[in-house]
Amino acid sequence: MPAKDLYHDAVKTALIKDNWMIIAAPYRIHYKDVDLYADLAAEQPIAAEREGQKIVVEIKRFVGRSPMADFHNAVGQYASIAD
Repeated sequence: MPAKDLYHDAVKTALIKDNWMIIAAPYRIHYKDVDLYADLAAEQPIAAEREGQKIVVEIKRFVGRSPMADFHNAVGQYASIAD
């Protein structure tokens, strides 16, 4: 299970203030023989007669020397699994 990012609580609070309901923290993603965990899953009802919207949120901060290297590492966690 991954550790919470520094901004986890702030992102969660912002989603709740925007009327998103947190349905999982963390959210398990099972793909082939691998389990991955995104930080949050949330849903937002639109109207009684329509399905709600759902999102999965991965919280990352890019504080290293190279924001592009940080981005590559963050995306690489998931991209290498899909191959």
